[in-house]
Amino acid sequence: MDYLTIGDFGRASGLTAKALRLYDDLGLLQPADVDPWTGYRRYLPEQLDQARVVARLRLVGMPLARIGEVIATSGRTRAAEVSSYWSQVEADHRARRDVVASLVRELDHEEITMTDQHPHETLIATAAARHGRGARTHQLDAVHVGARLFAVADGFGAAPGPGAAAIAALTTLDTTSYDDGPAAARDLLGDAVTRASTAVAEATQDLDEEAGTTLTALWLVGNTAQVAHVGDARAHRLRDGKLERLTRDHTLVQALLEEGRLTEDEARSHPHRALLNRVLVQATDADRVSCDVRAGDRLVLTTDGVHSTLDPDELTRLLTGSGDPDVVADRVARAVEAAEAPDNYTVVVVDLST
Repeated sequence: MDYLTIGDFGRASGLTAKALRLYDDLGLLQPADVDPWTGYRRYLPEQLDQARVVARLRLVGMPLARIGEVIATSGRTRAAEVSSYWSQVEADHRARRDVVASLVRELDHEEITMTDQHPHETLIATAAARHGRGARTHQLDAVHVGARLFAVADGFGAAPGPGAAAIAALTTLDTTSYDDGPAAARDLLGDAVTRASTAVAEATQDLDEEAGTTLTALWLVGNTAQVAHVGDARAHRLRDGKLERLTRDHTLVQALLEEGRLTEDEARSHPHRALLNRVLVQATDADRVSCDVRAGDRLVLTTDGVHSTLDPDELTRLLTGSGDPDVVADRVARAVEAAEAPDNYTVVVVDLST
């Protein structure tokens, strides 16, 4: 009997060995043979179809118990089960959309006072960046380090990449003198991202391949950091030795994890964990958030070539270490290169003082 090792079976099915062990424990996908001495799992080629079904159902967020019900059926019954599940997902989404629309209308009428009630201290930003190609053939990351505006973009599908077009459309904010409060500044940054979306669309419209970019921009206005974000680059604030992420990754796996539809173990080892569900294209809405900043804060931007390469604890240690932004950015870049830098990478470090 021709068995497949767990490694070969995983590569053929799109599931990692860790996921296969988890699904075995849950009874969703059990190996055809288990060595009684080593516990090593082996599978039959005819199990691949079921494995691929399980992988795709997890990718759309179907709960494990429901997957068990689906794979216990076959043919049209199985198709009907999947269709029934998705009809309910869409109905739930419509209901939630109505609730969110109502809530947004209410919140739009609230007065956002934040730091406008207090006098602003004049903050001085000292910044540095490191930017590397890594093992890639082309450098598709783009970076801007200005006086008050800092941005990173991770392009895909074309060289030199749409990321540069996106950032170029934002840079006018660096010379914009603005002090009308955080809420209005957030709207102004949103308008700039819309211009960036248009720039990306124009830069990629004649390409034969799909192209786009992530974008994470941070604009210092008074005592606030205004952040616009699309994709899986990240913005962080380091305060009193604690590193806080200001953005959420726009990936399908991250969305399923936050909804409780994937476990932490599944998310970490998922073969599609880098699959973006939001990128900068025409009419893309960016997440826009504000956070207060003060002297002593350190703000950090990274593309996924940094935070997907370095362990979270290691990245925190590197960023919380002593040194000015130039030293810290260099320390992070050296760590990425020591890990063989599988992707383009960019890190921006901004220290605030008075």
